[in-house]
Amino acid sequence: MEDLLPELCDQFRELVQVVEPMFGNFGGRERFGGEIVTLKAFEDNSLVREQVALPGKGKVLVVDGGASMRKAMLGDMLAEKATINGWEGIIIYGCIRDVNAIGDLNIGVQALGAHPMKTEKKGLGELNIPLTFGGVTFHPGEFIYADNNGVLVSPEKLELPEA
Repeated sequence: MEDLLPELCDQFRELVQVVEPMFGNFGGRERFGGEIVTLKAFEDNSLVREQVALPGKGKVLVVDGGASMRKAMLGDMLAEKATINGWEGIIIYGCIRDVNAIGDLNIGVQALGAHPMKTEKKGLGELNIPLTFGGVTFHPGEFIYADNNGVLVSPEKLELPEA
């Protein structure tokens, strides 16, 4: 399989922004992309639960978890729900858990790391707002692409090279 991000960077150099290297690839799908849906919450994954229950075909959920290394914003049950509902992927600026189970699912998942502790459920957070981390601002409705080379953002949908 061709590496997606180097090809997109070569083809669309003036259009794309590359996120600073920080994410590890945890999902069963190593290459993914789609329209950005944003969510900001700190150590509370209530809104993640709500979003993955919605149809997600062609979309990637970008979660600003405040880079918390103390709680996991995504576990196997929510990742499985996202898979069932057609999400292309989830990028967590924070941690996930249930790494082995998530690796068996047909969804892209990138995160800063893994932590076994789940979050509180207080219903706190914000949806579909611009998020900034890794030197890039993620705007809802723009597009994100990820593979083992990293993550990039584009204001428009890019034509993916054939796999």
